[in-house]
Amino acid sequence: MRPDNRSPKPDAPVYEGAERLQKVLAAAGVGSRRACEDLIFRRRVTVDGRVAKLGDKVDPATSVIHVDGERLQVDIRLVYVAMNKPRGVVTTMADDKGRNELADFIGARLEQRVYHVGRLDADSEGLLLLTNDGTLAHKLMHPSYQVLKTYLAEVVGPIPRNLSKRLLAGVELEDGPVKVDSFRVVDTLGKSAQVELSLHEGRKHIVRRLMEEVGHPVTRLVRTSIGPIRLGDLRTGRIRRLTNAEVAALFNAVGD
Repeated sequence: MRPDNRSPKPDAPVYEGAERLQKVLAAAGVGSRRACEDLIFRRRVTVDGRVAKLGDKVDPATSVIHVDGERLQVDIRLVYVAMNKPRGVVTTMADDKGRNELADFIGARLEQRVYHVGRLDADSEGLLLLTNDGTLAHKLMHPSYQVLKTYLAEVVGPIPRNLSKRLLAGVELEDGPVKVDSFRVVDTLGKSAQVELSLHEGRKHIVRRLMEEVGHPVTRLVRTSIGPIRLGDLRTGRIRRLTNAEVAALFNAVGD
């Protein structure tokens, strides 16, 4: 009989300060420890790209864990927050001009120091994401990941029928062309109109500059979604922590 020269599959790496995988999954809200053990047994969990098995230990701070193909955030030090930014508030945690700032609304509600994902100018309002996960924040803001953002805007009307076609085709601005992914008229209000538009762009004041260029200046601008996260019925000036499912959806949006 010929000897078997195949190398045995390596065991799961052992991390310093590691914990049982099922305990980490349960702490992240996946289910009871028994339910998490069943997920591992059914090969529905991967750790750092390999199928997990019962008895594995992981480091919640560094391990990349997927359940049924979706990234699971298990590091309890990381926070993910949605805020409905009011009009007149600058997107900064400390403003040297004494204007209303994000810290006025977050205050002591979060123990961790968080950073905003992208910006909204002072006159704009709506959804803002805040996190201390620098890697995810970078991906959400980087244009190569093409995370869609949706806005509801009140603009000077009336809106011509061909405006949607023009915006979808692209409009030339002083710093290059821009085009929307979708556009629709929501309502007509006398000499003004309410429109919804979505785009991947993240350039400064891009929506205001775009609508100004096509002859329909913005009088009010509300961001209603960033990727899979929606503003919903979150009240102005309030914050809420994202659910595990929402965090997983953000990771999925950037292909992680």
